Amino acid sequence: MRDGKGAIGESLLKWYDAHARVLPWRISPADRAEGVAPDPYRVWLSEVMLQQTTVAAVRDYFRRFTECWPDVGALAAAEDADVMAEWAGLGYYARARNLLKCARVVAHDLGGTFPGKAAELQRLPGIGPYTAAAIAAIAYDEPVAVVDGNVERVVSRLFAVETPLPGAKPELTALTAQITPQSRPGDFAQAMMDLGATICTPRNPTCGICPLLGECDARHQGIAETLPHKAPKKEKPTRLGFAYVVMNDAGDVLLERRPDKGLLGGTLGFPGSDWSEAPSPTPPLAADWVEAPVEVRHTFTHFHLILRVHVTRRDTDGLTPREAFRPADLPTLMRKVWDAAQSADWPQA
Repeated sequence: MRDGKGAIGESLLKWYDAHARVLPWRISPADRAEGVAPDPYRVWLSEVMLQQTTVAAVRDYFRRFTECWPDVGALAAAEDADVMAEWAGLGYYARARNLLKCARVVAHDLGGTFPGKAAELQRLPGIGPYTAAAIAAIAYDEPVAVVDGNVERVVSRLFAVETPLPGAKPELTALTAQITPQSRPGDFAQAMMDLGATICTPRNPTCGICPLLGECDARHQGIAETLPHKAPKKEKPTRLGFAYVVMNDAGDVLLERRPDKGLLGGTLGFPGSDWSEAPSPTPPLAADWVEAPVEVRHTFTHFHLILRVHVTRRDTDGLTPREAFRPADLPTLMRKVWDAAQSADWPQA
């Protein structure tokens, strides 16, 4: 059914020129044609933020980050705590720690300039094969295959690939490389992403208006909506834990910064126990503790978590002043702990 690599690229780029999404980190096709070059810093920042997160969730974070730190040098000079606070709520906090590490390498060791090749970009902290390819293609027009979840779905349907994911990833990457044009590879990569996000969607794809309708093997076989196949997911285990909220009568609260390594690493939060099948209560101080009637439920990539929240009122050293405590600076899990604490019948100090 396919007329070849050139037909796919030509058809898709023509569609992209007319229908490209407007995104705060993107240079439009029209501006690109006028010679406006993408900023590698903004491309890198957006790609890191978009990992395992939606475009809708990232927009406001991206705007705030670029207002606070408009270039890689500014981000490299930022305080870790400030960056972690701005990142709060985006999840996968290792990304934020690697963001700072990468910015500092680029600013201090590479003269503030990101490498232009995917192979060189992969040597930087936190930049894997996908992110390296995206930066190289979009910012520098290197004709490399850029394969995210949207592209996997588009390519699996174009070529009717029935091998289940994740096992199909190498095949899908090779096929994407085959159809990636030498001219405008960055626009092509973004067009593939847009096609998957707006037309070749997981459910109910609007094949009738797809610019690649005539090239799609799965469509011609009547199996487009069934692809890509996915291997069955393993059931996530459930872990339990305790969280402790200490507050005095002035509204000052006890917070701690979590170790850099591990889940929620480097973020602020409330003291707590280990997370396991049988955690041991580990209150941070001796007090009259009251359990909140609402438990906290949260899901990480590999497990579900249930926290029992205990609260107390105490005048003690190390409390964060009420005026400096902003729940919005906490990661989502800790904001849930704070919300659960509000339902408790707090003891008197």
